[in-house]
This record gives sequence, C-alpha cells and structure tokens, in this order.
Amino acid sequence: MTDSFSPTAPQGVLPDHAISAMIDAGAIYATPAIPDGQVQPASLDLRLGTRAYRVRASFLTGAGRTVADRLPEFTMHEMDLTPGAVLEKGCVYVVPLMEGLALPEDITAVCNAKSSTGRVDCLTRVIADGGVEFDRIPAGYKGPLYAEICPRSFSVKIEPGLRLNQIRFRRGQAVLSDAALKARHADTPLVDQEPLIDDGLGFSVDLSPKDTTLVGYRAKPHTGVIDLTQIGTHKTSEFWEEIHSDNGQIILDPGAFYILVSREAVTIPPDCAAEMAPYLAMVGEFRVHYAGFFDPGFGHGVPARGVLEVRCHEAPFVLEHGQTVGRLVYETMAAAPTQLYGTGIASNYQGQGLKLSKHFK
Repeated sequence: MTDSFSPTAPQGVLPDHAISAMIDAGAIYATPAIPDGQVQPASLDLRLGTRAYRVRASFLTGAGRTVADRLPEFTMHEMDLTPGAVLEKGCVYVVPLMEGLALPEDITAVCNAKSSTGRVDCLTRVIADGGVEFDRIPAGYKGPLYAEICPRSFSVKIEPGLRLNQIRFRRGQAVLSDAALKARHADTPLVDQEPLIDDGLGFSVDLSPKDTTLVGYRAKPHTGVIDLTQIGTHKTSEFWEEIHSDNGQIILDPGAFYILVSREAVTIPPDCAAEMAPYLAMVGEFRVHYAGFFDPGFGHGVPARGVLEVRCHEAPFVLEHGQTVGRLVYETMAAAPTQLYGTGIASNYQGQGLKLSKHFK
C-alpha cells in the first residue's frame, strides 16, 4: 500500500493491511521473519528473543542512550531462553524482542501487554533506545525493542517467540471526543447501560451478577509456575481463590491481585480501536492494571464484558457494585481492517464475561 506513507494519508490507528505494508517496506523488521497470524486487526504482536537479562531494577534509557549501553549497569546475570526458562516472581528481566522499527516520520507507536499477560499479573513494558517513557515510541524511531518483564503474583515459564506484548501504530491524533462518543452511542450503543462519558467511556465493576455469587478471583500467594507456553492446562484452584459476594461489595486486601469484570458489555465498532485506561487514583486505594488494547469488532454483535485486573494499594478498600473503576478511550481507525476481532482469527476473549487467562482449564 503505497499510500500508507503518503503525507495525505488518513489519520488514526493503522489497520492490519497498513501494518503489513510497513513490514513489506522495512519499517518493521524482524529476525526470524514475522509469521502469519502475528498481525492483529489494529496491532502487531511482539515476540521474545533468545536471551534474558536479570536486572537489579527497572530502568529507562534516557535521551541519547541505548538499552545495550545501560544493561551492563544493571545486569545481574544472563539467561538463555532457548530451552525455556522460569522468570521468578518479584524479579525484573529485560528481553530483546525479535522485532525492530524504522518508523516513518509521521508514525508513532504505543505498546501494551496482551490480555493474557495482564491476567496473570505479569507486568511487561516495552523499552526503546533513548526512551523517557515506557511503551511509547516516537515518530521516526529507528532501532531495537526490548521487553521489561516483572512477574508480580506468579513465577512464569517463557521461551523464544512467546508473545507477551503488542504494538499499535498511529498517524496523528484520532481520540474521539466526548461529544463524538455520545453521538456514536446514540446511533449505535457502545455499552448496554446508560453511558458514563467523561474523557472516554467509563465502566464500572459487577459485584451483583445474576444467578451466582461468584464475582471474581484473587491470586493465591504461594503457587507453582505458570507455563505461558501452555494453553488450557493449568488448574484454576492451584493459582486462584474464588471471591464471592451476596451483598454487592468486597473488601480489597492491600497488595492482593484480583480478576473482576465490568458491569457493562462494551462494543468497539469496526472503524474504531480502544484502549483501557485506569480511573483517577483519588477514587480509592486501588488501580486497574494496564492490559488494555481493544481491537475493532470486540463485542460487535456479541456482548462482551471488560475483564478488570485490579491491585489494591496501601489500605483495605471496600469496592461496591456499580462503582466506576476505569474508562475506555476510543480512537478512529485510519482505515477499516481486513479482519475484525473474533471474525476469522483466533480471538480468545470475544463474548467474554468473568474469565481468567487462556492458560487455565
């Protein structure tokens, strides 16, 4: 697609066919080559490379410096991931990714953890050379990418090629205003409830589900290893404690990690993409984890809830049914993707309710 790099090209999030054009043009490169299925409707999955560096602390490179230059300052030891390796809970690792970038001057990128990564409380962020922010890649960036990985609740097993992060490309700014969101909801509902629109589409927590008292899961403190290369094999009860409520509230414990679900079923129209953002910290002693890309077509025609990854901070906090806990920021697509989420591609969470990651039975 030659118009992908035209100065008059449309603004917005780049769809799958534009990402493929960037690969063909060398704006995205990789060793080994990017296989079929790695390009998603509005993002690209990123693959872990063959080495991992156990570092003393999380770090950013800073302007004018590279990750390779700074790794010797912080590295405690180096690991070969080829046979598979366990990343220990509470430790920080840096892993070079197989993909690198040579971005055009009008294209920026933003990264995020994939849904399955966030649901096992594995904090992972992308670092770039010269970076002063995690997960943000400036226009015109040329260089390698690295994943910083810090398992929080569980130790995890990984191997080269595993996809923990994803990257989304955009041209210009295309965030929908509150007025535009209200107009869209009036035309085609974005949620199945009365919308709370304020700097995005707010969503609340469901603690009074129909026909059950099960409202979520809390990570157990002492567990075995989650093998992130294995799908549908782990026994839920070995890693998670069920959380029940019969009064529409739960008390969050400091330091604990919870999987909850939104009260609203949300829809991402085919011409939009969205990102989950945390709600204001002043509403309570907790935050919703960043694992947040929603692809075009999510929930479109198939009601789907947003799964919430919640961590409580300094003090116990009472969370109540219907309390607003986060928001979705919608952006327009630069063009329609050739495939939608849940249509003709492997989409693990279309039509979801309260659901753990794909690694569990």
